[in-house]
Amino acid sequence: MSHLPQFRDAIAAATETLRSLSSLEARIVEAADLIEQCLRAGNKLLVCGNGGSAADAAHFATELVVRFTRDRRAYPAICLASDGGLLTAAGNDYGFDEIFARQVAAFGLPGDVLICLTTSGKSKNVVRALEEAKARKLKTIALVGRDGGSTIGMADVDLLVRSDSTARVQEAHQLLLHVLCETIESRLERN
Repeated sequence: MSHLPQFRDAIAAATETLRSLSSLEARIVEAADLIEQCLRAGNKLLVCGNGGSAADAAHFATELVVRFTRDRRAYPAICLASDGGLLTAAGNDYGFDEIFARQVAAFGLPGDVLICLTTSGKSKNVVRALEEAKARKLKTIALVGRDGGSTIGMADVDLLVRSDSTARVQEAHQLLLHVLCETIESRLERN
């Protein structure tokens, strides 16, 4: 029988990272409160990230628009990383750092919530999106990794996963997003 040490190491590291998330419970409650207030008021969520975080942003928006665990009304959530034509036009005309900020300027209204994902905390286009959101009086949530980079402290709520492994941070972000989906679904559908 052959052994795969990477498999066992990955499980151990993932378990340690996920266990560390218990320290974020108060921050998750704050994030869920912001999202709930936004949706109850008839506002929308804007979600963004790069690479794997873009895929996670799309996944989160999809869970809210379609359904997570139960049939219910659709919640307005837009992934800012999903439109290839828009992204390439904004990148070409204004630079890659502006691809999300330009969309926040187009779609963001006071009372909306911008949710950003960045495993490094150093994504300039995420920083610009947060700056634009603040200027337009949106509430903001940042899911970050490592030490939070230049993004830490910019959002109304930071969900910092302290790991130097991009894979472990992404796994933790997925869990946090699923907890938010479950919480929001439960809160909004019981009233």
